[in-house]
Amino acid sequence: MALKPTIYKLKITLVDTDRDYYDTINLTVAQHPSETLERMMARVLAFCINAQEYLVFTKGLCAVEEPDIWACTLDDRISLWIDVGEPAVDRVKKATRLAESVRIYSFNSKSDTWWEQGQPQFSEIPVSVYQFPWEDIQALATLIKRTMNLSVTISGDTAYVSADKGECAVPWVSLQVT
Repeated sequence: MALKPTIYKLKITLVDTDRDYYDTINLTVAQHPSETLERMMARVLAFCINAQEYLVFTKGLCAVEEPDIWACTLDDRISLWIDVGEPAVDRVKKATRLAESVRIYSFNSKSDTWWEQGQPQFSEIPVSVYQFPWEDIQALATLIKRTMNLSVTISGDTAYVSADKGECAVPWVSLQVT
């Protein structure tokens, strides 16, 4: 019998001072059985950083040909492709052929090594790559509950997150921006 995803319901009050973007977002997030809370929260954070009309979570780990998050135009073109983790260079090359803009959010303890090894190849691809510090993503994951309200304020290259269980700041580093 296959394991089922764990469902989380999030109500996010989002303030992005850099883009003058303000929204209340109701998200239902499915945590794949093989996905850690840290990865799921990195996905939620990437969603908040890129919040816009038509931005949605895809089937993610269940659909290898899709990113974690994307935005499609009304004529079904992919305007934004977002992968969370450390994707292979070939996957990113393919994504740049399918989407107008591609962004990667790396977050775990091995992301420094992944970037060192792949950076020469990524520099030839029109992709933006960002890195969340692993310790901060771990702190963010401790705030999660199955149903919760989050307040996310984005200013500069940092997201300030507040929840019932506490608060934390998650900065990110721009490794490559196109």
